Amino acid sequence: MKSKYLIYFLVIACFASCSYNNEDDLTEDIIIEDVVTYDDNIKAIIDTNCILCHSNPPVNGAPMPLTTFENVRDAVENRDLIARISTTDIGFVMPLGGPRLPQNLIDLVIQWQEEGLLEN
Repeated sequence: MKSKYLIYFLVIACFASCSYNNEDDLTEDIIIEDVVTYDDNIKAIIDTNCILCHSNPPVNGAPMPLTTFENVRDAVENRDLIARISTTDIGFVMPLGGPRLPQNLIDLVIQWQEEGLLEN
């Protein structure tokens, strides 16, 4: 009889400890009060999400490395990087294989471009 109550208690405890986080809870807006720079803001985004394929040399069909400030600046200016990370077209979502970068990170890259693609 005691084991029956113990099982009930464990089942209730398991369900009570569950939680649900939606994408908005996990990707809060990043508010940058200073100017966005590559060193302070963008490098971490690229290193975390892009370097797997955009290493030097690039792998998995990536067309160019994104390992330096110059590489990333060139990709924004000449290779339409922002359009690539912003697309919702299933076949072209970056990072390759998805999911698409959270909008707050895309917005940070856009802000970096609008503020002049500063390095540091």
